[in-house]
Amino acid sequence: MSQTNSLARSLHDVGLAAWFGGSLMGAIGLNGASQEVSDPTDRSRVANAGWGRWTPANAVAIAVHLVGGAQLTRANKGRLAGQQGVASASAAKTALTAAALGATAYSRYLGQQVMEAEAKEAQSSLGPDGLPVADATTPSASTPDEAAKAQKQLKLLQWAIPALTGGILVINARMGEQQRPSEIAKGLFGRITPDALQK
Repeated sequence: MSQTNSLARSLHDVGLAAWFGGSLMGAIGLNGASQEVSDPTDRSRVANAGWGRWTPANAVAIAVHLVGGAQLTRANKGRLAGQQGVASASAAKTALTAAALGATAYSRYLGQQVMEAEAKEAQSSLGPDGLPVADATTPSASTPDEAAKAQKQLKLLQWAIPALTGGILVINARMGEQQRPSEIAKGLFGRITPDALQK
């Protein structure tokens, strides 16, 4: 493997690992632990502060992953065209990446809605000091409707992101196996004589 490919693979893998791991820790650790905050009006604030700190690092991780992935695609364009199974795996990976990007962006949008609702409640002299919630993704009976709607969607999306990025990791493992000499030979032979592999 060339130095350029080693760098590209490192960028791709480290970025994806941070994206997957950060989203999973956020769902299990940060969102889950928010219910331990004794004051219901502080739970959203604490969770939002945590996600606010993670968001810039997550954006860098995603960018690093995409840059590394683009470089790997360029470096492997011969295999994409010539080795059977590589193009389909790459297409599946691209689809999962697009879905994960969409889910991440929409989660951020929903999170911003909850943050704005929390700020509005904190500024109100008539209401509570903050946004009353059961936990970071579960509204309480006192949660305003718009924030409650956003939380309910976040409750699903918090698992969608690690599921999608985990799927990318699984496809990466398969694509790594496709680089074995025996798999390359089989893929090239299958591209030339596809009927022979079906017998």
